[in-house]
Amino acid sequence: MTDILADGLSRLGFTGENHERIRNVMDSYIHELQIFNAAYDLIGADARDDIIIRHIFDSLAAVSVLKPFIQRISDQNNVVHIGDIGSGGGLPGIPLAAAFPDADFILLERMSKRCTFLENCVAVLGLHNIHVINNQAEHFSKRTLDIAVFRAFRPLDRKMTKLLLSLIKKGGVLAAYKAKKERIIEEMDGIKDLVPAYTVESLTVPYLTDHERHLVLITNN
Repeated sequence: MTDILADGLSRLGFTGENHERIRNVMDSYIHELQIFNAAYDLIGADARDDIIIRHIFDSLAAVSVLKPFIQRISDQNNVVHIGDIGSGGGLPGIPLAAAFPDADFILLERMSKRCTFLENCVAVLGLHNIHVINNQAEHFSKRTLDIAVFRAFRPLDRKMTKLLLSLIKKGGVLAAYKAKKERIIEEMDGIKDLVPAYTVESLTVPYLTDHERHLVLITNN
């Protein structure tokens, strides 16, 4: 029987000690999600394989796209500050923090009960590069993030786009996880005065063959 977690991580490019480390961390994370999902309303999946494919792999599929941005900032001898806005159950922030242990991650979540879960997760998983902040994005410090990731299932409308871009430093990047390319074009057309230029990167999510997944990248100029 195939261990889809191990196999999928290999397909995503993780090898050797890095593969083993992330596999162990994600295995513990999945366990925490399964225990607390019902009480904290964290994700729309309970079965282990669904959590792995639709949440863990989906989050990690962006690693290869984000890596050059993170490397560029690191090369300037700066700590990279990445914010997961509306983190919920820690997705994509926790998997990304495991993949980029030298970057500083902020999980921004407005619901205190979910923050309790996140803080417990950070302790259990031993991810020392994560800080959980119980606050609304509207009240978070402006221009403090190098990269903001956004995976919530809501559109990038004018209000949301303005808010997210206000959190990012000049030259920083907003990375929004999205689905169908056709929808993305429609969505971005509605905010083209705010975002005249953007790129869309196709994401390959292991074992997810029936869904389009993309990452929309917006540079904050």
